[in-house]
Amino acid sequence: MDTLCSLSGLDPLWDWNQTWYTHNPELSNCFQNTVLVWAPCIYLWVLSPFYCLRLYCHGRGRLPLSSLCSAKLLLGFFLASFGFVEFFYILLERRQEIQQHLVFLLSPIIRSLTVVLAVCVIHWERMRGCRSSVFLFFFWLLGVVCSLIPLHAKVQLAVDQGLSPDIVRYLAFFSYFALQLAQLFLSCFADRAPSGKAALKNACPVQDASFLSKILFWWFSGLVFKGYRSPLQAEDLWSLREEDTSEKIISDLEEEWTAERTKLQQQENHLSTSIALGSRLPEQAQFLRKIQKEQSSGFCLLRTLARSFGPYFLNGTLCLMVHDAFMFSVPQVLSLLLGFMKDEDAPMWKGFFYASLMFLLSCLQSVFNHQYTYTCFTVGMRVKTAVMGLVYRKSLVVNSAARRTCTVGEIVNLVSADTQKLMDFVVYFNAVWLAPIEVTLCLFFLWQHLGPSALAGIATVIFIFPLNGFIARQRSKLQEVQMKYMDGRVKLMNEILNGIKILKFYAWEKAFLEQVLGYREKELKTLKKSQILYSVSLASFNSSSFLIAFAMFGVYVLIDDKNVLDAQKIFVSMALINILKTPLSQLPFAMSTTMQALVSLKRLGKFLCQDELKPDNVTRESFKSDVDGVVFENGTFSWSKDGPPCLKSRISVRVPCGSLVAVVGHVGSGKSSLLSAMLGETEKRSGAVSVKGSIAYVPQQAWIQNASLQDNILFGQEKKESWYQRVLEACALLPDLDNLPAGDATEIGEKGLNLSGGQKQRVSLARAVYRKADVYLLDDPLSAVDAHVGQHIFNKVIGPKGILRDKTRVLVTHGMSFLPQADLILVLVDGEISERGSYQELLNRNGDFADFIHTFASSERKECLSEASQRGSRRLSVRLSVTEYMPFSRDLSQEQLIGGDTNSITIEALADSDDDHIPEDLGKLTKVDKARIGRVKLEMYIEYFRTIGLPLIVSIVFLYAFQQAASLSYNYWLSLWADQPVINGTQLNVDLKLGVYGALGFAQGIAIFGTTLAISLGCIIASRHLHLDLLNNVLHSPMSFFESTPSGNLLNRFAKEIDAIDNMIPDGLKMMLGYFFKLMEVCIIVLMATPFAAVIILPMAFLYGFIQSFYVATSCQLRRLESVSRSPIYTHLNETVQGASVIRAFNEQSRFIMGANHKVDHNQTAYFPRFVATRWLGVNLEFLGNGIVLAASILSVMAKGTLSPGMVGLAVSHSLQVTGFLSWIVRSWTDVENNIVSVERVKEYADTPKEAAWSIEGSSLPPSWPQKGAIEFQDYGLQYRKGLELALKGISVHIKEREKIGIVGRTGAGKSSLALGIFRILEAAKGQIYIDGINIAEIGLHDLRSRITIIPQDPVLFSGSLRMNLDPFDAYSDEEVWNALELAHLKNFVSELPDKLNHECSEGGENISLGQRQLVCLARALLRKTKILVLDEATAALDLETDTLIQSTIRSQFEDCAVLTIAHRLNTIMDYTKVIVMDKGHIVEMDSPSNLIAKRGQFYYMCREAGLL
Repeated sequence: MDTLCSLSGLDPLWDWNQTWYTHNPELSNCFQNTVLVWAPCIYLWVLSPFYCLRLYCHGRGRLPLSSLCSAKLLLGFFLASFGFVEFFYILLERRQEIQQHLVFLLSPIIRSLTVVLAVCVIHWERMRGCRSSVFLFFFWLLGVVCSLIPLHAKVQLAVDQGLSPDIVRYLAFFSYFALQLAQLFLSCFADRAPSGKAALKNACPVQDASFLSKILFWWFSGLVFKGYRSPLQAEDLWSLREEDTSEKIISDLEEEWTAERTKLQQQENHLSTSIALGSRLPEQAQFLRKIQKEQSSGFCLLRTLARSFGPYFLNGTLCLMVHDAFMFSVPQVLSLLLGFMKDEDAPMWKGFFYASLMFLLSCLQSVFNHQYTYTCFTVGMRVKTAVMGLVYRKSLVVNSAARRTCTVGEIVNLVSADTQKLMDFVVYFNAVWLAPIEVTLCLFFLWQHLGPSALAGIATVIFIFPLNGFIARQRSKLQEVQMKYMDGRVKLMNEILNGIKILKFYAWEKAFLEQVLGYREKELKTLKKSQILYSVSLASFNSSSFLIAFAMFGVYVLIDDKNVLDAQKIFVSMALINILKTPLSQLPFAMSTTMQALVSLKRLGKFLCQDELKPDNVTRESFKSDVDGVVFENGTFSWSKDGPPCLKSRISVRVPCGSLVAVVGHVGSGKSSLLSAMLGETEKRSGAVSVKGSIAYVPQQAWIQNASLQDNILFGQEKKESWYQRVLEACALLPDLDNLPAGDATEIGEKGLNLSGGQKQRVSLARAVYRKADVYLLDDPLSAVDAHVGQHIFNKVIGPKGILRDKTRVLVTHGMSFLPQADLILVLVDGEISERGSYQELLNRNGDFADFIHTFASSERKECLSEASQRGSRRLSVRLSVTEYMPFSRDLSQEQLIGGDTNSITIEALADSDDDHIPEDLGKLTKVDKARIGRVKLEMYIEYFRTIGLPLIVSIVFLYAFQQAASLSYNYWLSLWADQPVINGTQLNVDLKLGVYGALGFAQGIAIFGTTLAISLGCIIASRHLHLDLLNNVLHSPMSFFESTPSGNLLNRFAKEIDAIDNMIPDGLKMMLGYFFKLMEVCIIVLMATPFAAVIILPMAFLYGFIQSFYVATSCQLRRLESVSRSPIYTHLNETVQGASVIRAFNEQSRFIMGANHKVDHNQTAYFPRFVATRWLGVNLEFLGNGIVLAASILSVMAKGTLSPGMVGLAVSHSLQVTGFLSWIVRSWTDVENNIVSVERVKEYADTPKEAAWSIEGSSLPPSWPQKGAIEFQDYGLQYRKGLELALKGISVHIKEREKIGIVGRTGAGKSSLALGIFRILEAAKGQIYIDGINIAEIGLHDLRSRITIIPQDPVLFSGSLRMNLDPFDAYSDEEVWNALELAHLKNFVSELPDKLNHECSEGGENISLGQRQLVCLARALLRKTKILVLDEATAALDLETDTLIQSTIRSQFEDCAVLTIAHRLNTIMDYTKVIVMDKGHIVEMDSPSNLIAKRGQFYYMCREAGLL
């Protein structure tokens, strides 16, 4: 190169005296005309083949020729032409001495040819759909940077000599530079999208963003400004990018996971086979195998996720490594800057150069750090989507045995808490392996500065590491324990919310409140232990920089007097130690997060590897009309692999196509199990089952979705109006539609809470009928409806003349009247078919069935005949629901909502509206979880801190101030030490300096431990109060609150929001206060060194506040939107898990999966901008912080003569930390504000209406009240909501002691309202109710409800022991409990259970049959034995024999009590003392049944319709 330059008469390529050791540095002409010109050209020529190949392989369609692309091509053409012009000019002008101008001749031609290549690349990018070119951006950037030095030289030369000597070359260069700058500017923008591509509605702007906009997150600014101007709404958010959608992520992942799971199962089977050959494993070994299986399933899941998301994650890891390279360069430049400050002869330009270089390195560090974090959060988001999708899909295929081991609450926890742990793991995982490398590098550089003394630092690190490793392990164990208690608490809350009505009727709230608080106390106790350990960990880490410095400096000055600590050694070491702090502080958190993630992976793996329903349990074949519809061959079935068979004796049944098969038997005989076997829900032990054609299934307990009535019936099918109307008419739903506020568009609450039991069952039946399936499996669908409604449905739907007459029907029933019309009857006894045949055949055999029929069927047959005579009359269809009762355990505003009095039908939204205005939300019931808008109010913070207590807050602030004062003192002390003059190669009073330094540092460490512990304890106090308030507020809410609030919303409060208050707020507060006080310290130090810095710091503080206010407004609203969109995921999951068997039977899994995908995607649309907002803030603030580094450095250089190196070192090394502090303050502040939203959401229910007091202090209520059980209504009126018409109007009635009262009337007449009034579920609008002469409105709710009893229609059991379900307060002896069980005909069943009274009931009591649950409810009433019993004739789920026994039990055991029966079947009240007939809220008739029949009033006609006359 030197030869080429000398030929052209130029200096050598490089000369140090010209470039470095001078006060006016410049590069040689040879370097300027060769290296600086050729460097960009070499970059383009070498890399463009690879880049073009990449574009060829990953093309995205052709782009239209835009104005931007045209401008780039045009500028390229001009740039190329300038080079050629210059080339020909030199050729013509200097042709005589061409050899002396070879360099000048070569450079323009190389440059022009390179620009031609760049133009070709621009065109190729357009052809392959590349809209923003990183490759060309760096080419133009390199070109401009390389042209800056020649530009400076040429400008200098022109100033000195003028332009005249070589004006053409000057003009050519300046024009070329200007065009290059223009190209660089244009490459900062992205091109238009391809025209053929369909644009997404509200598409994410990152896809249209240029490279520069992507790395600086400018593309996000639009949303920030929008959020600042007005609070963001869900519709303002962008659609998800295709690669982030559930469909894309899960479709790719599911295949991988299935393969992994199959491999795991094969290993398991292989192991089982080898063990089966040998002896039986001891218990301990079996337990170890179980643990090993759980762990391997977790690792399988991790491997699957790594394969899917690993490559993208590695991109981020590469960014992190580049960030680390820049991070370690900064202290080296600081060392050079301090060396410059010490050297009095050093030229000023070097100081400015070092300051600028430090600024540049800091900026690049920020850019790469945020790119890494963005990648991590994107991967985390995708992992969350993937895991949620896998869990949801698994919940649809998990078998019954596995389903019993994991409750709904636990599954909800998997998709809430455990997915969050995995997201944290993705973000912090790299720290686990990179932190030790960073620590090693730090110690290596420290060795270079301090020699062997750095080993003292290593010793300190070695001491801190094991301590924190031990703490992390202990905290991981505590976290597992805490999660177990949290699972228990959330599971219990889920059950409380599902059975809230029972709790209120029985006044059991306190018992369950105590149970929840028991879990909560254990949870908080574990949390407290964990937080104390965390405080030790934080104190050791925050003091780590001091401890390392103290050890190293101490050893360094003590081993040799000649070892002098100057500014360079101290502050470069301190800068390295500050770098060291990052990996040291991240490592325990990363280890802890990894441990938590492993626990979560194990839990998720365990659930995802649970046994699934085997597809071969049932052979599904296409429909053929000439073969049997359902075939059992030698079938034995059980609910679990190892459990006892539920259907035994090798069942063989053939159901001919188009026939009606009735299945009968006692409670618990296996009727429902038989249907489950047909659906493939049970484990097939032997034999075969085949079903021909599609299936429709009606479960025993109707499963209703939280959707409109129409959506429940259509169930994903297209609406065909004529068929739809036929189905409604056949299922007797038309009269109900007239009474619903918005007809079939009325929203049905969760689990059908605003429908009666009969209505739910009919909707469930209508869903099946509408399906037009080939095989119908009907599990006792007529049990919840009146006899005549049941008869209508049988005739119109199920029977030989019904609309399903040509279909194969399997009907489980307790109704004897339907049996004569069945083609085949199967009699089940203890899981075996004891008899089979037609009705007549079975009667002729004179077996058990015949005896049973003769005893119990006479009244049924009479009813049946009467119904048949009246069939077809309009009057019957109008009165189909006349006596159908609406069950207590659901909606309590049903009298109004589904009332017969259509004038008063309305809902809350209608209360204040005009008659002619029909609101859009007519028929809406549930309140959607809405996001609040705007910043969190100051009152929320005050409320939160008030619960912590003022003394604790004052001590926290004092400890923080003390901690930072100690830190400032020891840092200033170091600068004084660094500036101390060296006398005879040593410094004086080294021991004293070291002692003072040590004392200040240790004082700071103790203060750190004190502050973190005080905050932790204060936040636990606040958390305990807030949870208790929430629990009290929810349990004190009236029933109307639970009707309109989805349980998912409430569960979200108890799970996610309480978790945030427990863990996130304390961490955020520690971080925010810590960094705020540290920032104060840095500002004081910089101002002490250079007071002039105030001129820069003040405007930056304003700019900082400005950026921060933009960010916090947007971030908080995004947090709320994300929180609100999370609840529907849990609600949908909850609903799906409970209705999984119905969804599978109807083969609707794919539709429900799509619904779940949509809800997860909706949630992620708020989560994605949330974490991008943090990146946007980080980049902007860190550039601002880097400005402070630049200011401190430049001002220090300018004040070189007056400032000591020690002070400069102190100021610059501390200003280097500002970027991190600024970012973390706003981030932690936002975290606190985001999580204070959880406090806001928890406090939301403080202002909702509450019930009256549970008990009244000083009440003079006698302990034995009521002694007689006399009830008196005095002009009693009741309304469901203020402003609505009265549901009960002027009721005055006196019920004497021991009277048996039947209450009848059409739906909506006010029957249930009377019962609700007695229990004060609804308060009186006027008048009073007296029981034994005491006004019930003047006593506490629990005093009232605990002294009267109800047996509801829908039996609700809670998970826990059977004894707890009967007597949660432990108020009765075991003898009394056994006596109650005997009277309820449950003694034999319970005594055969292995654990007797301690038998563990599963969630909702699913491990005992519906009939047995009903008997448990009866046993509760028998145990309480109060003087007043309200009976919703709750025997619909029982066979007739048990029903008769129970009726006689009630008559004998409650003989001396007042019994109010809301009549479901009129024949049960014919022997009662009196009957009350109600209509439109009035009592229209009241007398003995015989007198009422004689009067020939309404009761007479009702009896005639029921076939009793």
